[in-house]
Amino acid sequence: MSESRLWDDVDAYFATHLAPEDEVLRAALRDSEAAGLPAIAVTAPQGKLLQLLAQIQGARTILELGTLGGYSTIWLARALPADGRLVSLEYSPENAEVAKRNIARAGLDKVVEVRVGPALESLPRLAAENPGPFDLVFIDADKGNNPRYVEWALELTGPGSLIVVDNVVRGGRVADPGNPAPDVQGTRTALELIGRHPRLSATAIQTVGSKGYDGFALARVLA
Repeated sequence: MSESRLWDDVDAYFATHLAPEDEVLRAALRDSEAAGLPAIAVTAPQGKLLQLLAQIQGARTILELGTLGGYSTIWLARALPADGRLVSLEYSPENAEVAKRNIARAGLDKVVEVRVGPALESLPRLAAENPGPFDLVFIDADKGNNPRYVEWALELTGPGSLIVVDNVVRGGRVADPGNPAPDVQGTRTALELIGRHPRLSATAIQTVGSKGYDGFALARVLA
């Protein structure tokens, strides 16, 4: 059995027993595929991890960068109380429309707001609204801009908030300082920023699964 097939089988086993998808989540993936969205959403075990982090955090407000079809959004929003708030930023209007339908089907459209446009334009507007600190920020957008997304996450969080940066391993390419790819350089710069920032305590974890070899960084805002 190939490694990738083994990873798929283990992910399926974990999902069956620890992170089972209901029809709402399965429909979100089906509709995303039917609309031609790339198959880059988090896996069910990863979605459950995000949900658990939000629950452990006692999150009432969540900021997500990169909505795609709303699959991760649903996992996260389900951790919020009825009066909670999740703001998700999505570059593509087409993706956002798919996500909004999936979120409405989940009964979460009163909790979730999807804002369309480049995140680096949406973030200053969001900050100008003085929304108060977000309890959790999930960064899963274009990787070349990860350093700027981390900087904005710091602007929009407070002591005790969590920042999660997805896809930081890049198939192992992140360890190569000479790799010129924007996703690699953006991720390296973001990780090094996180590592030296006096307001952050962080780690990064490598993962394998049905989406291949990757990982995530987790940072806690100290002050």
